[in-house]
Amino acid sequence: MTTDAETIVVMDANVLINLLRIGQVPLLARLNGYRFLVPEEVMQEIADLRQRELLASAVAAGYLGQVVVDTVDSLALFAELRERMGRGEAACLALAATTGTHIASDEKKRFRRCAIELIGPTRIVRTESILLEAIRQGHISVAEADGFKEALEANRYSMSFGSFSELL
Repeated sequence: MTTDAETIVVMDANVLINLLRIGQVPLLARLNGYRFLVPEEVMQEIADLRQRELLASAVAAGYLGQVVVDTVDSLALFAELRERMGRGEAACLALAATTGTHIASDEKKRFRRCAIELIGPTRIVRTESILLEAIRQGHISVAEADGFKEALEANRYSMSFGSFSELL
């Protein structure tokens, strides 16, 4: 996930919810070389009132920037994708495909196949990718990340490895 130039990542709701659950949205602002954006369609998908408030605070604090699907190309692709997926996923993927950005999404199956087709597998970031990058940059420890992994697994998000130490 690391590059010399700034990597712009458009955030889907599932990754945001995972980071909200473990209290790590501020971590996004600390990752060097990255800028994280959230479309309005994704913000509207956050149903839990407390999570919505935390997300609004994160945007106000500058941890996340807001982005709009507003070009002819992105709007056309958004409309096409809406026939196959939700508004937030369609907005993220339309933006990533038309602007060359990355997408942060833990979605699988049909969405993942579509994302790979449109932007390729190397531009898809998952929750564990963000935590791994935070370890590499020295913002969190392996033990902290493993604790976050355990908390997320208690909320039905499982990762396919035992410890982040296996990925280093």
